[in-house]
Amino acid sequence: MATDLTASNPSVLLLGATLTLPTATNSQDAPLPDSLPPGVTPEMVVRGQAVFDGVGGCANCHGPQAGGLIGPSLTDAEWWHAAGSYLTILQQILVGVSADRSRSGYEMAPRGEGNLSDADVQAVAAYVWALSRR
Repeated sequence: MATDLTASNPSVLLLGATLTLPTATNSQDAPLPDSLPPGVTPEMVVRGQAVFDGVGGCANCHGPQAGGLIGPSLTDAEWWHAAGSYLTILQQILVGVSADRSRSGYEMAPRGEGNLSDADVQAVAAYVWALSRR
């Protein structure tokens, strides 16, 4: 599904629920680096790393450096269950991966191990997106 990220209130419709994405900073704020998706800030990436390594439990399967363990590496351009865009990564974190769909045979719980808030999910998606582009 295409989503217009330039709209004043962008949203993603997932499984009957609407998640409002963060909007780009206003003109008074410093401009975002060109390498970040619309609505993603450097602060989100930093917060996403803390959630990934902490309460989200992501590092338990993807490794402390996100290089892969049970779950795939998130540091390269190969994607197992998402297309690699910020929105597809966000959606994959929200819905998870069932064991029968997983290439490793292990489930990825929706919203991670910590039942993450919308803001935490958005931050983790921003971090994972940034990881694969370093």
